[in-house]
Amino acid sequence: MGPPPTTATSGADVPVTGVKLEDVPGHLYLVCDARPRDFLRAALDGGVDVLQLRDKSLGDEGIVRAAREFRGACDEYGVPFILNDRPDLVEACGADGVHLGRDDPGGRAGHILGRSTHAPEQALAVTDADYISVGPVWETPTKPGRPAAGLGYVRWAAGHVERPWFAIGGIDARTLPQVLDAGATRIVVVRAITAAADPAAAARDLRGLLDGAA
Repeated sequence: MGPPPTTATSGADVPVTGVKLEDVPGHLYLVCDARPRDFLRAALDGGVDVLQLRDKSLGDEGIVRAAREFRGACDEYGVPFILNDRPDLVEACGADGVHLGRDDPGGRAGHILGRSTHAPEQALAVTDADYISVGPVWETPTKPGRPAAGLGYVRWAAGHVERPWFAIGGIDARTLPQVLDAGATRIVVVRAITAAADPAAAARDLRGLLDGAA
């Protein structure tokens, strides 16, 4: 899957693309730390269609610098660029939106807003998000100390959540079939791609499973 034609320029000072989550045909969402453009392009070329920058090791200036690579890569492929947990830096980073915890303040009109949820009552309480994440399906070192919500929460979401939602937590090519069987059609991954020797191939494998279940 190659990048679509684009006239956008890279850099944190570029305007947001106007890409909306509902316009994205696929359902493979990658969360990763600061990465070079080549890595991001490889993941996007493999089929990632939502990209989030999450790097707790960086200060404000580091996040803005890292965002230039994410913004540029997302512009090339026409996919949304989401910033984790920093609504105050969305404009500086040129992000299309922000992902927050269930109760975190922030978000503004004109930007995509995602929220994390870990149980049915939390999903039902969310009123302002464009999408939610559902999980973690399995415990993951990305969120140490967070107990697994399990496949039962995925099954519940499949029957009750009307807004777009993404299963998250410990999902890779080996576990994805169980998540799909539970009713998920969208997933968030981290290590399944960031830890892969070939990120494009890893993304392609995941996207193939998702598209095959559609």
